[in-house]
Amino acid sequence: VSVDIDRARLTAVMGPSGSGKSTLMHILAGLDKPTSGTVEVAGTEITTLGDNDLTKLRRQHIGFVFQFFNLLPMLNARENITLPLTISGEKPADGWVDKIVADVGLTDRLSHRPSELSGGQQQRVAIARALVSKPTVLFADEPTGNLDSSTGNEILELLRRSVDDYGQTMVMVTHDARAAAMAHRVLFLADGQIVRELGECNAHQILQVLEEIAA
Repeated sequence: VSVDIDRARLTAVMGPSGSGKSTLMHILAGLDKPTSGTVEVAGTEITTLGDNDLTKLRRQHIGFVFQFFNLLPMLNARENITLPLTISGEKPADGWVDKIVADVGLTDRLSHRPSELSGGQQQRVAIARALVSKPTVLFADEPTGNLDSSTGNEILELLRRSVDDYGQTMVMVTHDARAAAMAHRVLFLADGQIVRELGECNAHQILQVLEEIAA
């Protein structure tokens, strides 16, 4: 696979089960190493980095949003959001955390723990946590897979706004054509290869390509 991820754009990755979507994302994010080739993130070739340097690079340049929210149950929403800054010892710019919190609609829920939040609210916390350190690229792995369709739409709109408003570069792995239709670019994988690509498109066009790949 040879691919460049567009800066300040949302790129969706689609394909049938076993096509390599999650593997590609894990390699791009430095979670797995490729058997050959190179991966460059923020100007650094990451496949030769040791564990400590790779951890540092991920902390500085990569954000994650998962299907299952991965919030720490003993922390409230604000503490979960600012956890990356706490770990790295960074101090955010004045007003940055409050801006993110307001943009994701959580201003009145900051003192609540995950068990006191709905699924959609927990995913908003997870998105704010991923954005708070201003990563070079944010990876979203099936971000609406654990949500109902209405809440999922709200989360997708929030992800797209983070690209449009903050200039955030984002890669989203999804099986949902509706989700992929929010992207600027859609990559289609089959058997570990990128076999098709679309620019901005609708869910019907995406489903047509998926049917052609499966045929």
